[in-house]
Amino acid sequence: MNSSSAAPALVRYRNTIGGKQAEPIDGQWFESLNPYTGQAWAEIPRCGPADADAAVKAAHAAFQSAAWASLKPSARGKLLLKLAELIDRDAERLAAIEVRDNGKLMAEMLGQVRYLSEWYRYFGGLADKIEGAVIPTDKPEMFNYTRHEPLGVVVAITPWNSPLLLLGWKLAPALAAGNTAVIKPSEYTSASTLEFARLFEEAGFPPGVVNTITGFGVDVGDALVTHPLVAKIAFTGGDATGAHVSELAARHIKRVTLELGGKSPNIVFDDADLDNALMGAIAGIFGASGQTCIAGSRLLVQRSVHDQFVDRLVAFARTARMGDPMLATTQVGPITTLPHREKVLGYIDIARGEGAQCALGGGRPSDPALSGGWFVEPTIFVGVDNRMRIAQEEVFGPVLSVIPFDDEADAIRIANDINFGLAAGVWTRNIRRAFLMSERLQAGTVWVNTYRAVSYMSPFGGFKRSGIGRENGQEAIREYLQTKSVWMNLAEGMPNPFVLR
Repeated sequence: MNSSSAAPALVRYRNTIGGKQAEPIDGQWFESLNPYTGQAWAEIPRCGPADADAAVKAAHAAFQSAAWASLKPSARGKLLLKLAELIDRDAERLAAIEVRDNGKLMAEMLGQVRYLSEWYRYFGGLADKIEGAVIPTDKPEMFNYTRHEPLGVVVAITPWNSPLLLLGWKLAPALAAGNTAVIKPSEYTSASTLEFARLFEEAGFPPGVVNTITGFGVDVGDALVTHPLVAKIAFTGGDATGAHVSELAARHIKRVTLELGGKSPNIVFDDADLDNALMGAIAGIFGASGQTCIAGSRLLVQRSVHDQFVDRLVAFARTARMGDPMLATTQVGPITTLPHREKVLGYIDIARGEGAQCALGGGRPSDPALSGGWFVEPTIFVGVDNRMRIAQEEVFGPVLSVIPFDDEADAIRIANDINFGLAAGVWTRNIRRAFLMSERLQAGTVWVNTYRAVSYMSPFGGFKRSGIGRENGQEAIREYLQTKSVWMNLAEGMPNPFVLR
């Protein structure tokens, strides 16, 4: 694999609309930049409302077409299984595109793309297991049953940190349920999605079942969300944008799934295996350079082991190797976008202003070899009070706030004193404590003696401002179905028509 430090030739990508490669109607393009070099490497279509309208109409036509609507669920499942084979075949190529686009480690992206195929296999297997029920009603001579039917056109809006994986969390269940889709990737990381969309024709999907629209939210986001032919929006991103999407969707009575931000507590008790807890703390915040909604950005450490644990944490984090994300030796890559790098650095300044003490990092790296990229040093703050902005607001970068606590009640109080509730970690050898904490923590996912574990089989989503709905597992496919109740009268005559039956 060639290092991404050698600037690739500029590549021009196109959208897929109605099964065809489509250029932007207004002829506008924008550049995608490599976060490691800061240099442009690809051109992406800058679409507008007319492009969005064309994509939605193509998806709607496909939803109504016999080629898709009459396809039996088992046949839909086989298409998803074929797609999974193509993902396996192209995993390294797709992962390399993602690394150039978002700067995350090749080891991480390749692992994600190779795992991604399991989503399409899992939901491909679920496609023909969507079953209704016969209802044993209290009405004599009446037969009642339910059907679960697709919604229609689903708009999937994905973020820049894990484009293909988080798309799979939406697209696999949506297609298994019989919907069609329009995908709007982040303007910062569109290339892998555009390349991935080409696989659907090869897998045998009818034209228009999967469409893509690229560009900026101000140009196409609102147009997609409010389009009258769109039935549902599945969104992953920040809570402020998620609130905007939810508000627009509510005005038009559209369904939403929102997977939003987090400020997850990673809680270390004094009876924990501290070696494992140390690895969990590092993985929780410095994995993916902290650019993950489940980042364990608040490290709660029991006061009796706080000082020794922090000393070990700082010493270990100091050895993290920043560099070219394409190299296997690199452990921390750049921040994905230049504006976000400045935002992360701004939060570091805020933390210092609030009185938090910077025990490690706190700025750009001094290594000249990294000067072209958008790097932020792994940063650890101690002396953090949970009321500080650095503890309450999502930084989405390699910045850790360490907060001491006294006992279980204190840990729960601090952990839950937040507007988010996406995930939490607990490190303890005490099984009673593990169950107690898992029950009382206000989070959609609780990890005990591990961190950042996800599966296509297990539901994922948030409490509070961290979102609405669930992705992954059998619960996810229900987010893309609507239930119809069918009543059949088996009696020969009709009773009084003026009385509710």
